Amino acid sequence: MLLNNNVTEFILLGLTQDPVKKKTVFAFFLLSYIGTLLGNSLIIVTIKTSRAFGRSMYFFLFHLSLSDTHFSTSIAPRVIMDTLLKNSPISFSECKIQVFSLHFFGCLEIFILILMAVDCYVAICKPLHCMSMMNLQVCSVLVAVAWVGACVHSLAQISLALSLPFCGPDVIDHYLCDLQPLLKLACTDTYVTNLLLVSNSGAICTVSFVMLIFSYVIILHSLRNHSAEGRKNALSTCISHIIVVIFFFGPCMFIYTRPTTTFPMDKMITVFYMFGTPLINPLIYTLRNAEVKNAMRKLWRKKLISDDQR
Repeated sequence: MLLNNNVTEFILLGLTQDPVKKKTVFAFFLLSYIGTLLGNSLIIVTIKTSRAFGRSMYFFLFHLSLSDTHFSTSIAPRVIMDTLLKNSPISFSECKIQVFSLHFFGCLEIFILILMAVDCYVAICKPLHCMSMMNLQVCSVLVAVAWVGACVHSLAQISLALSLPFCGPDVIDHYLCDLQPLLKLACTDTYVTNLLLVSNSGAICTVSFVMLIFSYVIILHSLRNHSAEGRKNALSTCISHIIVVIFFFGPCMFIYTRPTTTFPMDKMITVFYMFGTPLINPLIYTLRNAEVKNAMRKLWRKKLISDDQR
């Protein structure tokens, strides 16, 4: 809740003020967003319409793609349109929605990546108990907990940051509303607030990253007891997950684990976090997963056959 504010809206400066560069940014953002929608929608439809949906690995992949789609859709359309405008005013309500969406779906993705690591550990290290430990009911409860946890995290963020008084200036040197740029505009001491925000977001990013890397070290170490074919399949799955973890957590930790200091490179790193990761995820999981590719081929064959019979 915003109290004692003289500022009723913010002005987003965007990624660049150069008209030519703005057109390039618009094209890049638009193509990235379209690619994200197509790639993740294809995974969602493929898993939902195949028998693999009941398996925990694909159940979590389904929700990861769902999270990526919502993450991009909650932010990207507004950002894309803003690249065509000279000034981009954004109201308090829109700013709160952007901050909430950014942290909600970002945190949700972190929790789902953790669940995928747990599932990978159980499948490789406890194969005899995999079906009982990671059945559809258990996975559904875990995903529901992830959604609730992400909501609690995001509500804590906006309650801390956007309850501060803003009395000018109203210009945000960014292309979206986020915590660090907002804290710089507050007309009060933000040291404690920033400490709490860094403790919240920074701790989630860092602890989750360490947990994920540690879990995959254990998984890779356990592969020495598997057959050559088993090691090959497990390595393919684990490497896909590790690539996603590095691409996602690198920008996340850089942005949210430091004091409220902004750098010129922050905008570009956020671009990768906002547009790159949701676009790369479906590419990694489809190109490195033969079963997903086969399911997609079957889906397209059924589509072509049904079209020919009409």
